[in-house]
Amino acid sequence: MVLVTIPRVFKAKKLIDFLLSKKLAACINIIPKVDSFFWWQGKIDKAKESLLVIKTKKSLFDKLVKAIKSKHPYDVPEIIAIDIVSGNKDYLEWINESCR
Repeated sequence: MVLVTIPRVFKAKKLIDFLLSKKLAACINIIPKVDSFFWWQGKIDKAKESLLVIKTKKSLFDKLVKAIKSKHPYDVPEIIAIDIVSGNKDYLEWINESCR
């Protein structure tokens, strides 16, 4: 599972369609309103963002990062992978079958 933040004004649907069409993800959820606070260029900054929760295979992570970076508006986008330790076997198989 991969977490990616994007600016709220960014057209997330285009990025989502791109990732799904390349079969780099089986499912992508959008959590629309995230207030982020962070260090950037030596000071505390903030942003109104959305959070993408991307379900994919570990073997596709490097390709997914490259694809996200090619379309993402940030210089340093947040792209963080979290291992899925367990889950509904049928759902996990579906993720595997849905990604190339």
